[in-house]
This record gives sequence, structure tokens and C-alpha cells, in this order.
Amino acid sequence: MRYQRVAAVAMMASLALSAAACGKEGNPTPSGGGNASGGAAQSDNCTSSGVTFTPKTDAAVAGSPTFEKIKTAGKVTIGVKFDQPNLGYKDAQGKRCGFDVEIAQYVASKLGVDPAKIEYKEIASANRETAIKGGEIDYYVGTYSITDKRKNDVSFAGPYFVAGQDLLVRKDESSITGKDSLKGKKVCSATGSTPIQRVRDEGLTEASNIVEFKTYSECVSQLLDKKVDAVTTDDAILKGYAAQNPDELKVVGQPFSTEKYGIGLPKDDKAFRDYVNDQIEAAFTDGTWQKIYDGTLGKSGSSATPPQLERY
Repeated sequence: MRYQRVAAVAMMASLALSAAACGKEGNPTPSGGGNASGGAAQSDNCTSSGVTFTPKTDAAVAGSPTFEKIKTAGKVTIGVKFDQPNLGYKDAQGKRCGFDVEIAQYVASKLGVDPAKIEYKEIASANRETAIKGGEIDYYVGTYSITDKRKNDVSFAGPYFVAGQDLLVRKDESSITGKDSLKGKKVCSATGSTPIQRVRDEGLTEASNIVEFKTYSECVSQLLDKKVDAVTTDDAILKGYAAQNPDELKVVGQPFSTEKYGIGLPKDDKAFRDYVNDQIEAAFTDGTWQKIYDGTLGKSGSSATPPQLERY
């Protein structure tokens, strides 16, 4: 089983490299945030919430160049992740599933786009702003934390979920109990992600012990191979990995940040942002958000309710 798991990770890493034709400096890959691994070998089949996303027939967003682009093209291009169980995942059959994926599909339906007309692009965490600014994607949904720094380059609708940074370790690890026990430990995260920057800024471990990869999948592979001591990112992501590898991995400690996930949008298209926010708010109130969550990310065992929308 261990061999299968590591092989699955290697396959995903190769997929990430083969995708490197779409992002920053011609280097877009599946992105950092999520699932790495091995979990895929234990349970590689996608499951969905069962919510049906019927295209809105009268969708209109006055004054939005992004909407006009989508309408003219007859399709929408969405940036996603591919390796995060229960969030943004692509199984061996090529099917995509997870909480983020279904949120992306929900928004597409409210833009009048049929599910068959959705084009997904796997974009590495470090390349998200570049992909949005360059028009490579129409919007991005993939554990994308809203920050003031990122608002200099893109805009956000949401948040549609709130997570917190945490730690994933091997099941037999007893010396790591939280962020204050990371000194002297090798800590892995995705390049360009908020979690790796926090590890660096707060000096949670020595600079020489910080390990970075394009995807969290690679970090989890390193953890399973005992080449790093911990993987850090948002708890929602880590719980997905732990759920797929319950005999080998566990999440420890308490979350030590607040990560508000937003839908990344072109910066200067306020009409589009307002419209997407309206659709998110509708999903909060009519129960759609809860159904999507319970049927995807909620399967990791954690309950949640819709967050407070923050318009600007």
C-alpha cells in the first residue's frame, strides 16, 4: 500500500510538471494548497455532494468585461487545484471533485455556463496572481487566502470559507504538538503560499529547515518518506490528507491563523465581483453552500457554517 501511495504522488507530481505551460513564466502547475498524496492510492474515486448546477438562463452582469469575455467565448476558464482531497481533487479517471470545485461550478452555473463548458486549469500557488492578471483564467477557486498584499494584484469575492493554519505529521510523531515545537524540525509547504511565509516571518523553525515545493502533494510525499517532519498549511487541506491516510498521518495542535478563502477575480472588474458575491450570499442563505460542504469537505469529520461575506 505504501508503494502504491508514493507512486500515486509521483504520478501527480509528473502531472504537475506536464502542466507547466500555463502559468507564471510559462510555469503553471497544480497548486500548492493541498492534498498531496498518497491518499489517492487508498481512495482515488471522486465523490460529490449531489448538488445539481443548472445554468442560469438569464445571467447578466452589466459593465463587466469578464462576464462579456465568458459570454462571447461560450465557456469559462477556472483556476483550480488537483491534489487536495475533499477540496480540489482530480481522480484517476480524470473527474474533478471537492468543496472548492463545486463552489467553482456553482458560480459558473450562475454565470449561465453549462458544466460541460467549464475549462479547468491547474495553477500553482505562486502563479495565481499572474494567471488572473494575464487573463489566463476567468477566476480562481482553490484555498486562496484573502490578503491585503494580494489585493494589490487581484480582487476577491467572499470569503466563502474560513480555515486556519495547522500541522500534519506522521502518526508516530510525538515531539511536534503545535507551532511552538517546530524548532529544529524540517517543515514543508508550498512555494508562494501564506503558510510558508508565516513560518518564515515568525521564525517557527530555522531558515535551513524550511522546505518548499510547488504543491502540497510533494510535501506529503516527503513526509511519508521521512524526509521532512511536518507539513503546514490550512487545517481544511491537512484534514483531507489525514483522512486518506489515517494509519500514517495526523493533524496536531490548534490552528494558529485565520485564513479566509476567497474567489480570485480580475482586480478592476467590480461589477463582476459584486455579482459573484451576490451568488455566494444566495448559496449561504438557501442552503446550497451547506449541502456542498457536507457532501465534500464535511466528510473529513469537521462541521462548519457559512462565514460572513466581506464586500468592498
